[in-house]
This record gives sequence, structure tokens and C-alpha cells, in this order.
Amino acid sequence: MRITGLGHAGMFIETAGGSILCDPWVKPAFYGSWFPFPDNRPIDWEKYGKADFLYVSHRHRDHFDPWLLKTYVPKDIAVLLPDYPTDDLEQDLRGLGFENIVYTHAGEIIERGPLKMMVNPLRAPSDGPIGDSSLSVDDGTASILNQNDSHPLDLEKLLGFSKPDAYFMQTSGAIWWPMVYDLPQEAKQNFAHLKRDAQNKRAMYYIEKVGAEHVFPMAGPPMFLRDELFAYNGYGLNGDAIFTDQRQFLAHMAQQRPAQKGYEFLPGTVVEVNGDELSVTQTLYADEEIERIFGDKWTYLSEQRDARQAELAEEEASRAPILPPDEMLAVLKDWWEPLLRRGRILREGVGGNVRFRIGELDMVVDFPKAKVRAYAGEECLYWYTIPADLVSTNIRDREIDWSNSIFLSMQFAVGRSGKFNEFLTTFLKCLSRDRIEYVENWYAEQSDVTEDVQLAEWVVQRRCPHLRADLTKTGKIEDGVLTCSLHDWKWDLTSGQCLTSNGHPIRAHHVGDAVSHEANAPAAV
Repeated sequence: MRITGLGHAGMFIETAGGSILCDPWVKPAFYGSWFPFPDNRPIDWEKYGKADFLYVSHRHRDHFDPWLLKTYVPKDIAVLLPDYPTDDLEQDLRGLGFENIVYTHAGEIIERGPLKMMVNPLRAPSDGPIGDSSLSVDDGTASILNQNDSHPLDLEKLLGFSKPDAYFMQTSGAIWWPMVYDLPQEAKQNFAHLKRDAQNKRAMYYIEKVGAEHVFPMAGPPMFLRDELFAYNGYGLNGDAIFTDQRQFLAHMAQQRPAQKGYEFLPGTVVEVNGDELSVTQTLYADEEIERIFGDKWTYLSEQRDARQAELAEEEASRAPILPPDEMLAVLKDWWEPLLRRGRILREGVGGNVRFRIGELDMVVDFPKAKVRAYAGEECLYWYTIPADLVSTNIRDREIDWSNSIFLSMQFAVGRSGKFNEFLTTFLKCLSRDRIEYVENWYAEQSDVTEDVQLAEWVVQRRCPHLRADLTKTGKIEDGVLTCSLHDWKWDLTSGQCLTSNGHPIRAHHVGDAVSHEANAPAAV
């Protein structure tokens, strides 16, 4: 089996039973904020577009590049479609002309001669843009797992496919926290450090559980080439960013697991696997250039920024004209209020007012009352400041996922009183009837009726209240605080209260105490 890196999460897999093009991305994404690192434009996209299968893991624009797919990929290619709760990705692909859809199902193995493939979908509201997935491939000569951005809970089911010889996984950040928040600089630096540590812990957890001999960090980091975002590359010029690069993670992994074999996976990296035998060759960049990219990163990033301003100008020219404030308010009111009325659990989960300053428009979303109106001085839980041209473009395009557009662009600012509110973020990426109805049903089914288990000197519900991970495998208790290592969420076991987000209480009591302390926690929603 031969795997060629195409940049970021992109790869071209050649097997004994056919070739698979995975997550190809080259055009700047998220309103021109994200570029693949290192530059992957010199890739021979004409060559790699002619695959037997196309696999797009999810709708995030650093994995799904409509321009590249339309330009280089034949429309009769067989498309491996993850089994998601809504059909947004399928409609996106059909809109580009792809009709040869192979519908996959969780745990189902697709066989094409000697080639076996399995797409493992994740379907929780916080998984990507309402869905994320991984791809397992085995052709009899080798087995690989392309996990990219997904964070699966059921590893037994996933690894039941076959034990991977090579493991490709996300290790870098893909979020706007804490860079865009209204925080003192020292707090941003501290939170960024904690976020990087949490990302490293999660990656190391998966490396240990998957147990593959060979590990390839990928699916990040991006390059930020807009002037206002340039300082957030990598760990940040001021230490307040979260984007660990391939070399930095490999150094961390070498400290934690000295015997683990890890490799830089870049545009043009060719990995050949035949059972226990593996070779890695760099074909696009010479070793000296790779050393310069990582060893003198800020110079390389500066050169990229200076050379690619035309791409930023082209993206800005594609945005919609700014709507007048009254018209924008009317459109958002007509669009969002019906969704708010359908989203009872989301409304209760947010539990207050959220302010949006969008150019000259100053509006509030009253979640308890399901109303959108002009701001009138109300106290608010969150307050966003967003450029009006981004919102106008989302309105023009009827963009149903503001996480997959404005928020990942980092071209906004936000403040909040209190903890992170997952329900608010979920609402803002579920701006369609299908998505709202799905997440309402998903949250409604999350009331925990599973067994309790003992961890250290505590008895807790077995399933994590966040995404139902098995806490016997992912939970760790220190000083009465439970941490789920999968996403680094925390609970105070004495009260049952979630320390990471509003809601999500846990059922717990100390050994010998028969009373569940969930009753002392905020009401479940």
C-alpha cells in the first residue's frame, strides 16, 4: 500500500484493490483565514484527482474543497459517503455533480476485491459540523487508519476492523478558543497552554489505545496569512495560540513514548507499507527546505503571506454586499425564530440573552423567549462582534453552520460571563430545521440510565455526560475532580456540577455514601 500526503488531512491511498482520494484541500478556507501548511499548491492535482474512490470525511472546509473537487475530480468517481444524521454533505456533493454515491454504515465493511474499507461516522452535535468520520483501509498487504479530526468513543468496534500498521491522526487545534475571546493577555496565554496540553493528552490517549507501530500526525496546523491573524500561527508570536505543528508533536511524543515510531507527513510525503515493512520518502520538498519550513517557520510564513495577498483579495471580493441593519435584523428574525421555537432543549441550555454586534446592527437573541430583536441594554451571557460582510455573505448563501464559516475564520470577537456554553455553539451550527430537530432528539436521548462504576473512591455513572465515553477507560479522578481525557471535560464530584460547560451534571457519590449528588447539580436539560 502506498499513501501520498496531499497537505493537511489530504492523502491519496493506492491499494491492491483501487485508489482512494481523501479530503483534498488547496483553496483558502473559512473566509480566507486558513491555508494548508506547508504550501500544497505544487501537488499534481490532475493526477491525484483520477482516483477510484473519493472520501470526504466531513463538511469542514479544510476537508471539503468545492473548487478542487469541481476542477480536478471526475464526476463519475465512487463517493464513500459517511452515514450522517442529516444529508447536508450528500447534497453538497450532488450539487457539484457527483452522483455515484456509495452509502456507508457504521461498522459495515465495503469489499472491492482484495480491498476492504470501513467508514466510521460520529454523529453527536459537537462532532465537527454535525458529523465527523474516520476511514479504515486494508488490502491484504497492509492496514491503515485515517482518523483525521474524529474522536471516536468506541475504539473496540473501530479496531475490530484490523490492527493498523500505520496511523494518521489529528494532533493540532481546530478551534477559535481562546484567541478571539475578550480576555487579559496573560489569561489567553494560560488558556492556550492548557488547550495545547489537552490536545496532546487526547492524541497520546489514542496513540496508546490504537497501538499502531507507525504514527503520522496530520490534519493541521493551518497557516494564517491574513495580517490580523498572522500572530496566531503555531503557538503564537505571543504564546496565545494552540496550533501544534507536526514536528512539535513528534517531539512531545518522543518524550512520552520514546519507543513510538513517528514521521513527518507533509505534501508529497510517500509512505509505502507492506506489513511490518515501511518506508517514508519526501518527494515535493527537499530535506533542506523542510528543515527551513520548521526551523525558520516565521520567515517561511512571512514569505507565504507576502506571496499570497491576491488570494485574500479574491476571497474578499466574493463576499456579499453589506445589508442595511434593519434588513439584516428582519432576515435573521425570520430565519432564526422558527428554529428557536423548535429548539426547546437548546433554549433552556443557553438560558439567557446573547448579544450580536454586526456592523451597525446591535441585536439580541432571547433564547428563553425564542425572540430576535434589537438590543435594549439587557444583561447577556455572551456578546459577539462580527463583521457585517461575513454575516451578509452567510445570509446570501443561507449558510446553516456558522461554526463552519465565521467562527473557524477567527474574524470575530466574543466575550462571555461564566463558562463555555455548548448549547449556544450547537445552535449556531444548526441553523436549519433538519439540524435543530436532530440535535433536540439527540439531547433528549442523553438522560443516563446506564450502570454506575467505581473509580478510585467514587461511584459515578459509567457514561460521560458530554459525549457518553466510557469513563472506566477515559476517566481520571484527582482531588474530587473527574476529568474525561477524551475532550478534557471536568466535573466536581461532590456537587455533580460540570466545571467545563453549563449543564451536563454527573451522577456521583463517594464510596460508602448511598446518596447521589446529582440532585445538588444544576438541572439536566
